[in-house]
Parts: sequence; C-alpha cells; structure tokens
Amino acid sequence: MGEHLARGLAERGSSLLLVDRDAARLEVVASSIRSTYPGSNVRTFVADLSERDAVERLAADLLAATDVVDLLINNAGVALAGRFDQISMDDFDWVMAINFHAPVLLTHHLLPRIGPGGHIVNVSSLFGLVGPKGQTAYSSSKFAIRGFTEALRNELLPRGIGITSVHPGGIRTNIALNARIGGNLSTLDVKKAKDDFNKLLTFPADKAAELMLEAVKTRRPRLLIGLSAKVPDVVARVAPMSFGTLERQATKLARLAGKIRR
Repeated sequence: MGEHLARGLAERGSSLLLVDRDAARLEVVASSIRSTYPGSNVRTFVADLSERDAVERLAADLLAATDVVDLLINNAGVALAGRFDQISMDDFDWVMAINFHAPVLLTHHLLPRIGPGGHIVNVSSLFGLVGPKGQTAYSSSKFAIRGFTEALRNELLPRGIGITSVHPGGIRTNIALNARIGGNLSTLDVKKAKDDFNKLLTFPADKAAELMLEAVKTRRPRLLIGLSAKVPDVVARVAPMSFGTLERQATKLARLAGKIRR
C-alpha cells in the first residue's frame, strides 16, 4: 500500500521521503515514480524499524532532509500469527516495535516540523477495533496505535494539525506473506494461519491508498476501509461479543449490505 500512497502523492506534486527496509525494492519504486512523474522530488531512506537505534538515526536523517513536514504517514506494519502461549516474547516485541513504537518515535521527532495545516496518518487495523484469537501481538499493537492517535488528536487540534486513524479491514498486500508464525505451531497450523489471514486480504491496495489520501484532504479523524472493517466496528459497539460470533454476524450483515446495494 505504501507504493500506491507514494504514487498518489507524487501525482499531486508532493516531494517524497520514502522509507523501507528493502533497499532494492525501495529503489525500484522510487525510480518508477521519477520516471512516471518527471521532475518529482523523491528521496529514499533504508531502515529497520524494529531497532530503536535505527529509528533514531532515520529520524535524524529525515530532519536533515527537510525543514517542513506537511504529511507524515506511518504505514509500515508486520503480523504475527499464533496463540499467546505459542509465540515468543521476542516476536511479540518485534511486532510492537514496528507497529507501535516506531510510529510513536518518528512522530515525536518530526512533530516540531509539522505546522498548522499539516497532517499525520497512523495505520491501525480492523484488529485495532476487535481482537480475534491468534492475534494477541498484532491486535495489541493496533489498539495501541489507535489509542495514541486518538489522544494525540486532542492535543494537536488547537495547533491546527490533523491526524487520521486508518482501520483497513483487509488490504491486498504482502503482510501475510511476510508475517511471522509462532514457533510452536505445527506445519498444518502454520498453513491454516496464513490461509485464514489471506482470506481477509481482499480490498485493492490502490483503492485503499486513494481513500487514505482523500481522508487527509478532508481531514477525517477516522477512516474505516471496506465492509470487513465497517460492519464489525458497528456490531462490536452495539452488541459486544466474542470475535467468532462477531465474525459470523458481520458476514451475514455484509452479505445483506451487498444485496441491498445490488
């Protein structure tokens, strides 16, 4: 999804500071954007967001690269499948470092460069709204970034800085492919975990990126992407229940909504 966001911003004339762990892939994306949008200003930075020292260095490099930050999008994310008793605390910390601590740290360093009219986007998840079994680490990180975003919004409002919490229901990205699996899972459990996660990834990433950029333009405080996020959010607030029951009810409502639209 990050690539689609970068392309959308380049099309709008934005100067880009792009960050990724994969240097080769990052350069391919940057070169493609420069080719598609001649004259675009695209700079790249390679960093492993799971390491605090690397995030600190990245923040320093970003501050050296620009005097003003108009838009900060914290989009990087990783997943970890497995029951809490099946995963290691090292893997749990890895998820929290990338999904929560890195965005918080980058925001803390870059916030002084964001003036009135500026905007921050933090990507949470459907699992920052509801907590399914097998996703203790991922849900913890996504609930945390949601809470951070909502609290920070109240602090930034008087300064004229917007902030959006994004809750994708299941975007078609490589997050499942790159997910870690709890070390005590059998081969069959690993396959099932990946298959179950992949089933959620149905919403096109390019459309999700456009919705996010539109949310920035309209300064929406919260964006839920797809029925798989919108329906569980409503059901969970109206009638709290276990995620399994919630999932079944949400599926029924989503099917009904589809029939009504047709």
